[in-house]
Amino acid sequence: MKTRLSRWIMAAAIIGIVVLFFALDLNRFLSLEYITSQQEMLMAYYRENTAAAIAIYMVIYIFVTALSLPGAAVMTLAGGALFGLFTGTVIVSFASTIGATLAFLVSRFLLQNWVQTRFKDKLQAINKGIETEGAFYLFTLRLVPVFPFFIINLVMGLTPIKTIRFYLVSQIGMLPGTLVYVNAGTQLAQIDSLKGILSPDLLLSFVLLGSFPLLAKKAVSLIKKKKGKIHG
Repeated sequence: MKTRLSRWIMAAAIIGIVVLFFALDLNRFLSLEYITSQQEMLMAYYRENTAAAIAIYMVIYIFVTALSLPGAAVMTLAGGALFGLFTGTVIVSFASTIGATLAFLVSRFLLQNWVQTRFKDKLQAINKGIETEGAFYLFTLRLVPVFPFFIINLVMGLTPIKTIRFYLVSQIGMLPGTLVYVNAGTQLAQIDSLKGILSPDLLLSFVLLGSFPLLAKKAVSLIKKKKGKIHG
């Protein structure tokens, strides 16, 4: 009874926060236009208050991803613009994985029991597959962005995959994509003229953004082939 009440309270709180987020139009602060317009101010604050800026950024990123709010992609680009490639990649990698794991746990707490009970017979094969191949399946979903980031977090929360495995696989699987997006953010921060838009570094970043899903898919295919040969 207490668990059920806790679920209802958490669900109501999350719905309330999401409604308030959109009602107050807070998503405007997570737009690329806003980040670009405030770039100088944000970078000045980062230079003067490095630790505080990183902490605030991570809290916002984790909050956004934990509640499955829009803005993770823009936050990743902003991380590259503010912190640079190496520092930005590290910060975004941990913030995105922690936020994803919290979203995973929220989904598991609110819905897993109901879904597994309601569709027990239909989910037996899926549950067995997740228990044996769950890590590789999640790794593929993280590496090849076929489904939206937040959908993967919520759906995996309904499966039997262990939390620590979800976290570790997500951390590794999302790292290449994080690196590509953060790198794009570092280049976008340097645009101040038409010449900047046509710079080789920026064009390379856009090429990486466009080709990454194809490269990731090819990498997964190669891993599957090698895995098949080992088992064979």
